[in-house]
Amino acid sequence: MAVIAKSFIVLLNKAIPLRRFFLVLALGLTVLLSPNLVFADGESGAEQLRQFVRNSKTAEGEFVQQQLRAPKANEPQDKGLKVIRQTQGRFVFQRPGRFIWDTQKPYEQKLIADGKQLVLWDKDLNQATFRPAGQALAATPAAILFGETSLDQHFDLVEGEDRLGMQWVALVPKKNPNAKNGNDLPYTKISVGMANGLPKALELIDGLGSVVLVTLDKIQLNINLPANRFTFVPPVGAEVLRLN
Repeated sequence: MAVIAKSFIVLLNKAIPLRRFFLVLALGLTVLLSPNLVFADGESGAEQLRQFVRNSKTAEGEFVQQQLRAPKANEPQDKGLKVIRQTQGRFVFQRPGRFIWDTQKPYEQKLIADGKQLVLWDKDLNQATFRPAGQALAATPAAILFGETSLDQHFDLVEGEDRLGMQWVALVPKKNPNAKNGNDLPYTKISVGMANGLPKALELIDGLGSVVLVTLDKIQLNINLPANRFTFVPPVGAEVLRLN
């Protein structure tokens, strides 16, 4: 557990891996269920997703995040994707730019953003790492949850197939002229699965074929949150690192 946590702290020191972290985290948080939203029958998955983003101001619930891979050449080929890592815990968010991603199993870590700074708290290491949030949320899929702007500002929403009882919507990043490959995202495919007007599944696929699958459950939407909900104070005696 400590090795995993130390590796994550190394990621926080590097700009490109930090963007990858925000991708997995923020896109994971898009997979929400809400009994409080009403959608018209027959609306496309893309329009349902747009409405969800417009209407969800706060939420909290539970998440499961899995990293999957295809079977290797020496493994059975008929069992589908293999789970190689799984974490689970609770989350809470408030637009714009505030969230808590509380991993509880198999190790305990918290990621907290208050709109100005990002904090990684690792219980095993008794260590808190602070760094400015900067503009990491502005032009990445984090805008889906944390931004106030439209999805269409950063993505083209493309209707996909009906699969597993869901309407899938591909989020295609708009080209970034300052990026080498037109955009700075590490994934070749980003898809959200919609069912009955609700985002229920998210797939992230990278250039090597690795898949990240995130699902959330037991969601409470548009709840009142206390002003200090996203404030984190390290315990007495904890090691504190402050990064620029």
